[in-house]
Amino acid sequence: MYDVVIVGAGIIGSFLAHDLSKYQLNIAVLEKNSDIAGEATMSNSAIIHAGHDPKTGTLKASLNLQGSRMYESVCKELGVSYKRTSAFVAATNHEEEELLPAMIAQAEERDIPCMLLRGEEARRKEPNLSEEIVAVAEFPTTAICYPWEIALALMEEAVMNQVELKLNEKVITIEKDQNTFQILTEKGNQYESRYVINAAGIYADEIYQLVTKLEKNPIVIHPRKGEYFVLDREEKTLVERVIYPVPSEKGKGVLLVPTTHNNLLLGPNSTMVTDKEEKGNTTEALAYVKEAVQKLAKNIPFEKIIRTFAGLRASGESGDFIIEEAMDVPCFINVAQIESPGLASAPAISEYVLHEILMKKEDQDQKLIFIQKENYLKRRHPIRVKDLSEEERNKLVKEQPAYGRVICRCEQITEGEIIDTIHRTLGAKTVKAVKKRVRPGMGRCQGGFCEPRVVEILARELHISPLDIRMDSPESLLLTRELWGGDKHAGI
Repeated sequence: MYDVVIVGAGIIGSFLAHDLSKYQLNIAVLEKNSDIAGEATMSNSAIIHAGHDPKTGTLKASLNLQGSRMYESVCKELGVSYKRTSAFVAATNHEEEELLPAMIAQAEERDIPCMLLRGEEARRKEPNLSEEIVAVAEFPTTAICYPWEIALALMEEAVMNQVELKLNEKVITIEKDQNTFQILTEKGNQYESRYVINAAGIYADEIYQLVTKLEKNPIVIHPRKGEYFVLDREEKTLVERVIYPVPSEKGKGVLLVPTTHNNLLLGPNSTMVTDKEEKGNTTEALAYVKEAVQKLAKNIPFEKIIRTFAGLRASGESGDFIIEEAMDVPCFINVAQIESPGLASAPAISEYVLHEILMKKEDQDQKLIFIQKENYLKRRHPIRVKDLSEEERNKLVKEQPAYGRVICRCEQITEGEIIDTIHRTLGAKTVKAVKKRVRPGMGRCQGGFCEPRVVEILARELHISPLDIRMDSPESLLLTRELWGGDKHAGI
């Protein structure tokens, strides 16, 4: 029996698994997909918001502020990407300009660095800002990250410390039996646990519905779709800061966001949808994004667009996060309606669940005993060849020649990096899993050159036929038959 089962392995579930793995508890994570961090964690703007925006008195406000202040040390410890960029909230007319002082005042109340700049002063800092911009509020502590890299690092360390990660395990029933939960998955596997943490993203309402006896489910999630463009990597991006418009009731609006890998994101729009699997791009939405970003910046190189994508946000009716023990089901913890600023709040959300809910249980029969592990294992930071000095690179290649063979020319990813990510604790088993971990296929050619080589390396290292390599899910076949002979385990 488990002490805690976490349903969902996005950024929230990964932080929870990681933080709980520091204690002598039996933890399992159930994820419906074939890899972690495949939903909202992989399809968002990757911004660590400073915390000035959420409404005072909400969980969003307190946890965003706390989380944003935790990220730099978390990312440094995990060895993952993080960059403080600053941000402009840009007013393009005098009506919008009149809203900026209130933002500045709210930020100052929360001890968040900020300043008000006139349009010309802002353009001296960001020469490609639109001439329409009359004033900006600057928030220097805004940062960017690589969200699924963080989730993968967190979960890798959790698994190293005895957390059990169960992939392709879609939960279909949850029943409370005296003091334990019986959880059944689509594959027919059953898990017994004292506690359940519902971190299922846009499906959190459905997971709670499996166990609640309330006539009306208090968790109501309306998927909100956002669509993006990705521009090719540059040595210097069009803008160095995150550029927001003045926000509206729909959210923070269409943004320009530099990434930690020197791409530029344009988006998202905001459209309510009913289908929780609706992640396709539309001509109308992308046209809207193009039009909107041109109000914020000039000289946008649309000819350098290398891909588009869409993601769904778990928008709720309360206007705030729901993080609480279910009123009708003791020991069932809902972590729901985690929309923006959910990414920025994630480490603080995990800390809140541990310290304000789990560690404060008064019923001694159900209370978890939090004893810290003495020999907690830390992950080994991966080698990124392109970040090494020439001397370090030459030494590495001499010792391990695979690090001298470039597989992805766009992103400068070597065979050694791919081999390493296959054999790590949370090793990649599919083409998309390799792409998420070390980026082959993320560049200009979008895998046109490197993907066949990735398939070969996966087949060789996993000792299986290339025919058995998947793009992502078990159903996502890449190859259907061999056209010539060869060693099926070498992929040739």
